[in-house]
Amino acid sequence: MYAKGMSNRDIEDHLRDIYGIDASASLISRITDKVIPQVTEWQNRPLEAIYPIVFLDGIVFKVRKDSKVVNKCVYSVLGIDMEGKKNILGIWISDNESASFWVSI
Repeated sequence: MYAKGMSNRDIEDHLRDIYGIDASASLISRITDKVIPQVTEWQNRPLEAIYPIVFLDGIVFKVRKDSKVVNKCVYSVLGIDMEGKKNILGIWISDNESASFWVSI
């Protein structure tokens, strides 16, 4: 299972419905098998102790879920380290934008 409960079949259906792309569940499985370890490595990478500048952002967008269109919010945190390099510190998805979600981060 990937991306909050999406199965290979869900991804296959999504690609076909939204983009008109036919990709078999086995192709999707091979792709995700290659990508998931890299995503996990990125999620667990060490971060700097200090980021003097931090930007917080939340973008609301509409997605199709169970034949309905619903809002989702993608939260992102970008930090600029002491050398001036930009780093995405994290990305999260929630059902809506709220101050309480930011506090949990």
